[in-house]
Amino acid sequence: MAGFKITVERRLLPSKKLEIAAPILSILVALAISAIPISQGGVNPITGYYELFYGALGNKLSLTETFAMFSPLLLCGVAVALAFTCKFWNIGAEGQLYCGGLVAAFFAVNAGGLPAPVAIPLMLVAGFLGGGAWAAVPAVLKVKLKVDEVVTTLLGNWVMYYLVSAILFGPWRNPKTGWPESPIIADSTFYPILVPGSRFHFGIVVSLLIAVAFYIILKKTKWGFELLAIGGNPASSQAMGISVARQIVLAAIVSGGIAGLAGVGQVAGIHYHMKTDLSPGFGYTGVVIAMVGGLNPIGVVLASFLMAVVVQGTQAMHRATGVPWALAEVIQGIILLCLLVGIFFTKYRVRRVKA
Repeated sequence: MAGFKITVERRLLPSKKLEIAAPILSILVALAISAIPISQGGVNPITGYYELFYGALGNKLSLTETFAMFSPLLLCGVAVALAFTCKFWNIGAEGQLYCGGLVAAFFAVNAGGLPAPVAIPLMLVAGFLGGGAWAAVPAVLKVKLKVDEVVTTLLGNWVMYYLVSAILFGPWRNPKTGWPESPIIADSTFYPILVPGSRFHFGIVVSLLIAVAFYIILKKTKWGFELLAIGGNPASSQAMGISVARQIVLAAIVSGGIAGLAGVGQVAGIHYHMKTDLSPGFGYTGVVIAMVGGLNPIGVVLASFLMAVVVQGTQAMHRATGVPWALAEVIQGIILLCLLVGIFFTKYRVRRVKA
């Protein structure tokens, strides 16, 4: 009797039906799998998921808090997706966020004499330049010395975190409270609150505009075409006359600048000063978002909102049921794995053939 073997074949064209169905099925499977650790925490999964979704979307307060979480996640997701498009593997959005927040806070603390219509745009520029400058270092090392950017961007996160800590525990310690945080920024640099009684601030609009700009860049501009070409085949792109090194450095700077804007939003829209725990890991979650979103602008927006719902909802589930808050990271990881499997089956098929 003839034997059989399992083979994996690439589809000639990605399945359109699967591209629509795979994310939905993957999320449903992820929720089913996530029910196991929820139940191990002593909570009925149905009750847990009710608290999760109600805590993220159930009323005005929870919904606005979810959007406040969505803003930095979207900016970090776009930042990573832009860099990954041209195969600059930027794992340093967390450090770039901190650098942007630090530079923006330094400007904002000393911007008391400026009106808000001038101070806020200048603060955004400062934060963008701060994050972009921090991302430029590993980009130059990559194109000039062939240093692996995964290592340099990842290590850069910790270098920036400890640099911020040294500044806040030292010369910039708040003189009034004694806490390791900067002085309060000038009132004119506070992001306007768009929904009274909430933290739905102007930074959410900024993040959506950045996502729209990312879409226009990739779909409508020459630069976007060049980034996609480099991501597809750097050698062919160089042969076509595209300066691969220059475009990678430029993409890294823009990517870091967008992550820096996430730091600006945390300073000007949430905390109103620079602090050591400015981010709970938005930059790292941005890598997950970029991959789940398939480096596609629309996909990144949807993935960012999904992650915001998971993070915000898990906090509510923790308060209501007592399950560990760290379960948010477990659910994020399960969703990522399930979505990556779903993406795999949109591009490949598994077949059983005669040996």
